[in-house]
Amino acid sequence: MSNLLFRYGMRKKLSLIKIKRPFKGESFLDILAPKPNVTKNNQNCLRLIQDFLQTDSEQNFKHPLDKEPSFSYSTEDDSVSLLFSFHKEGSKIGVSLVSNAMSLCASRRAFSVGIQVHCLVIVNGFLSNVYVGSSLITFYSNLGGVVDAYQMFDEMPVRNVVSWSAMLNGFAQENELDMCLKLYKGMMGLALKPNEFTFTGLLSACMDSGCFGYGRSIHCQIILMGFDSYTHVSNAILSMYCKCGEVKDAFHIFETTKSKDLVSWNSMICGYGQQGHAIQAIKLFEEMKKQKVRPDSITFLGVLSSCRHAGFVKEGMSYFNSMIDYGVKPEVDHYSCIVDLLGRARLLEEAREFIKKMPIQPNGVIWGSLLMSCRLQGNFWLGIEAAENRLALEPWSTSTHLQLVNLYAGLGYWDQAARVQKLMKDNGLKRDPGYSWIEISNQVFRFTAEDVSMGRIKSIASLVDILVDHMRSFGVEEIHSSE
Repeated sequence: MSNLLFRYGMRKKLSLIKIKRPFKGESFLDILAPKPNVTKNNQNCLRLIQDFLQTDSEQNFKHPLDKEPSFSYSTEDDSVSLLFSFHKEGSKIGVSLVSNAMSLCASRRAFSVGIQVHCLVIVNGFLSNVYVGSSLITFYSNLGGVVDAYQMFDEMPVRNVVSWSAMLNGFAQENELDMCLKLYKGMMGLALKPNEFTFTGLLSACMDSGCFGYGRSIHCQIILMGFDSYTHVSNAILSMYCKCGEVKDAFHIFETTKSKDLVSWNSMICGYGQQGHAIQAIKLFEEMKKQKVRPDSITFLGVLSSCRHAGFVKEGMSYFNSMIDYGVKPEVDHYSCIVDLLGRARLLEEAREFIKKMPIQPNGVIWGSLLMSCRLQGNFWLGIEAAENRLALEPWSTSTHLQLVNLYAGLGYWDQAARVQKLMKDNGLKRDPGYSWIEISNQVFRFTAEDVSMGRIKSIASLVDILVDHMRSFGVEEIHSSE
């Protein structure tokens, strides 16, 4: 399995010996989980753990959660609190307690606490336990350390469907469909029966990669294995079909789901909104209310997004104002939808006043929505104000700098435009290319404008020329982007 990790690292241009970590400091797994046949590394591991657990660093375990602002706990039943209490008292620690504590750290993304739990795992000899190992895989995957997670997986003496599914879901979070499929084939080759979490991970990877062909094949596997009756699996299938643009099939799945939950309704409403079917989204929302299903913040986000794309200003404002009736407090994303809705409807001053009256601080996305509307409608001065506000929040936003250059140029303020361009150059800001993709025979091809790196670029260019000539024959003029 280590060859699989090597190929992943090479494709990502990562060095598996010395890799840029998502966290500060050294690679914890390189220290804490050495190969068992390397004596020197074992000694380093023991020395680190001894130092970590000695009296002079006892404070690390005395109040470990106080150092993690995102980690709140208040009851004695908290698994992490119990774990450290047992360790301090010298009581025997069970495998289930360690596994639960590790899972809790993963769900709350408590990195420093999770590292301490990992130390206790090694001290108590639980590293070879398959369930503890699976929890560690999930922990590192959730915190962006998929290479660390894979090293844990690769070094596990025993793996079961839980550990395989945990690793597969880790790669799914990184949108690594190829790695997920390789792991799935590895499972099947060992005659391990996948569970529902295996398939939800695969569907997530297909959805994020836009690879509908594989997603449909996985859907067939799910039906054959009888997991389509599981509500959360059905919701994952529904989301995959929506994201890939197959809303008719998605609605059929929605209709045939026997026990719909709130996620089912939200997935279908948001799916309609993503694909521009605003009327269907609103109708489904009204049907949801008739069925006495109480909407939440995600429901309203889907409805407001649908109104935004369709230009339904009156309906959008009405739904936004009705949120409080359902006990849902508007969040920044809901406000962003309204700003974009007003901007697209050419109500730029209304959008500006709406931002000023917001009870919460507007973020870069909100100012970016107003900026885009101003640029499209030629309101240069308001656009400059929006751009400057966004740059105050996101000073390294390349796209905002470029839009500000265009706004200054549109007003004939060439000195200011040149100043912004110089600022970009001094700070090393470069425009990230936008990618397009197309799926052919279950393979997704990604490309950019003027991309000549593809092997079949000559054939592609010839076909594009034919299409352009065909468009000209119908009187269609070429459109050149100003940006």
